Formats: sequence, structure tokens, C-alpha cells
Amino acid sequence: MGGLETLSQIKNIDANVPVVMVTKSEEEALMNDAIGGKIADYLIKPVVPSQILLVCKKLLDSKKISGEYVAKDYLSDFNIISRQLLDNLDFSDWTDIYLKLVNWDLELDIHSEIGLTETLTQQKKEANQEFSKFVERNYVHWLDNIGDPRVPTLSPEIMEKYVFEHIQNSDGPVFFFVLDCLRLDQWFRMEKNLINIFNIKKEYYYSILPTATPYSRNSLFSGLFPSEIEKKYPELWRGNKDDERSQNKYEKQLLQKLLDRENIKLNTELKYMKIIDPEVGRSFEKNVVSHKKTHFMAVVVNFLDMLVHGRSDSDILKEIAPDESAYRSLTDSWFKHSSLLGTFKKIAAMKNAKIIVTTDHGSIRVLRGAKVLGDREASKNLRFKFGRNLKVDDKHAIYIRQPKKYKLPERGITINYIIAKEDYYFVYPTDYHKYLSHYKDTFQHGGISMEEMILPVITMTSKV
Repeated sequence: MGGLETLSQIKNIDANVPVVMVTKSEEEALMNDAIGGKIADYLIKPVVPSQILLVCKKLLDSKKISGEYVAKDYLSDFNIISRQLLDNLDFSDWTDIYLKLVNWDLELDIHSEIGLTETLTQQKKEANQEFSKFVERNYVHWLDNIGDPRVPTLSPEIMEKYVFEHIQNSDGPVFFFVLDCLRLDQWFRMEKNLINIFNIKKEYYYSILPTATPYSRNSLFSGLFPSEIEKKYPELWRGNKDDERSQNKYEKQLLQKLLDRENIKLNTELKYMKIIDPEVGRSFEKNVVSHKKTHFMAVVVNFLDMLVHGRSDSDILKEIAPDESAYRSLTDSWFKHSSLLGTFKKIAAMKNAKIIVTTDHGSIRVLRGAKVLGDREASKNLRFKFGRNLKVDDKHAIYIRQPKKYKLPERGITINYIIAKEDYYFVYPTDYHKYLSHYKDTFQHGGISMEEMILPVITMTSKV
């Protein structure tokens, strides 16, 4: 019995047994056949004992050895990050810290056996405590100095900074995807499915406050702050106070007005699509090739936001995604089998196509309740509220008495806003313990945290 036949028989008995082939042959065809037969490694004679030892270590001890090195490297980084948190940091320092923490999240997902996940969770909690203080101290200054290189890029700048240049200079279609409620860690998991198809460039920006769809996404599409939208286009801002979907009915109109204000001329009509369920997504995947001559198309994908809100009320989703690691895994599983990945692949086949991907805000796993007092007319959101006579401990939230300073709609003389910090969520005194328990350990957005505010902007061009 030959080597390849032996390999096949072993795999038939137990496909998980690692097999190393040792042979004199250097023929490429044999190597290809062995790889196709899922060989674990391939050694060409003559071999020395150290080669065999190395292969055995790689197959039997690699996870243990790499885990030991991961533990050593993280503990070194832990000390560096802890010292950084004591410094006077700027927005780019915070982006770097968040990137480090996210990368360690992903690394410890692979090496959960080394038992450092709780240490990292505690460090992220401490980082968010300092980040919330940083944002509270500097946010109004950022709003007053938008465009200054010493302040972060904010939501209203995204189109001008990352999209317009492609619209004006591209020889092919430009697609702008906004994945509602996408976190940086989720994107890092998703992009592993794209690195063989696209050249990927990553940049980062800060969401405006509140980190909620009616504010951040309208701002993103309009190139304006919420108070400016209300003043300039009151007919596109008015409506209900609280429903995210109905308050984002006019994204295409806001985007068209931005293009008109900036004198951005399109060769074809502006196209806009909102994917709110799988059927719409599959239909778009099927028909996206019809847009290969479209100059510019904006696409909003709502799945991740629906997942966040659905998990709050679904015991099944809580069981499937009990923690952040599982939440990342669930996102990755969805993306691998989604129409969105299929759509990206079809766009990759279009000549000179460009894809810009971003999000309006992220989300955070909330663990601590903050008691809030307010009248019956106050908004119902768990991470931010506006209304009359709102009261909350200022350790848990920013209290905004002058919405104008934060470029938020004033909604009336006596209306104030509160925005949750860190991992707090708002609970009214009525049935306090019931709602404290119900919403604890859910993913929410609207407040101040690295996960909600520090967001990716990705530019992708096809490798095909």
C-alpha cells in the first residue's frame, strides 16, 4: 500500500488524526495530492531527528506553547497599557489603546485556556472609565474645532474625508456600505473572510453623541450635526422623538442634499438601498451586478443592530451569545453565510469598483444600572435620554443642560439630555429591580465608551 493510499485509509478511520508524510519524492504532483488529502505536514528524506521533533511539537504542543507566549506578551502589554492610562492621552492615543485591547480580545478568544479573559475584561473596564472622562472633558472642544488635526474625525466628516475623493476620481462604481451598530472587534473577525479578495485599508473615526442611529447616522449622511439638520432641513428631522427607524426615513434625501451642497456631480442617479431583512439582502445580492455602471450607491445594512436589540429580549440569542467572545463568533458565522459577503464578492468582480465600509456607532455590553428620575415624556433609550427634569448621578452619565453646546436639537427650553458613561444603563425607580435584571448583560448603544465611539472606516479594492 502506497503512502497516499495509506493516508486515505487513515483519514477514513479518523479524519482528525494528524498524519505526517516522509518521502524521498520531491514531485510537485505528489505534494499537491498529499495536501489535497489533508496531510498535516510533509518531510523530504533525508531527515534528521530535530526535524521530526519540530513537527511533533508543532502538531502536539503548538497550542500550549503559543498560549504560553500569548500570556507572557499580554501581561507585558497589560503593564504598558496600565501606565498609558495614567498619562495625558489624546484621541489618537485612545484609538491605539482600543486597537490593542481589541486585538487581545481576538487573541484570547483563541487561547481562552490561559485564563486571562477576566483580566482583560477588567482592564477594558478601567480603560472605559478613563475614556469617558476624556470624552467628557474634550467633546465640546472637538465640536467647536471640527477639521483641526488635533481633534478626531467625527461623523459629519466621513463623506467628505473618505468617500467624495473616490466618487470624483474612480473609473468604476463606488459603493458606500453602512453596517449599523458594527463594532471594531466584529469587523476584525469579518475581514478575515475578505483578505483574499480585497486590498483593505483601515482608518478610524469617532461617532458623535449620542451614539444612536437618529443622531449618528443622519449626521453621517448629511455631513451636519443634529442641531444643524434640524435648523437647515426641519422637514427631514421632524417626526417622533424616539423611534430610530422612523427618524431615519430621509437618509437618501440628506445624502443628496450633501452632494448638492458640495457640488459633487454624479454620472448617474444616486442609488440608495436599506437592507432590513434577509429577503431584501438576497435580492440585492442577486441584482447587484446591474449596478456596475452606477456611479455611486449607498447601502445601509441593519442586521447587526437588529441582533443587538433582539438579544435583549431573546433567551435563545442570549444562550447562543452569552458573552462578547460568543457575540463576535455569532457575527462571524452570520457574515460567512450572509448575502452581504456574496454581494461583496460580486462587486469585487466589477471593473475598478471601490467599496467603503463603515458604521454609525458600535455597542457595549451593559452590566451596571444607573437610577434615573424623569417625567413620563422622557425618551425610552437605555444609554441616553432627553426630557424634562431628568436626574442621574453624574458619576454614571454626562448631564447636558445646554443641548446647543453639544450641537443637539433643543426640543424646547426645558429639555435636557443625559448620556451614559462606561457600561451603565438607565433604569427608572418604578419596578427598578425587574428592569435592572432584565437589561443587565445586554448590548446597548447611545452612550460613551470605546466600543460605541471608536469606529472603523474601511476602503476595499478588488484583488481580482
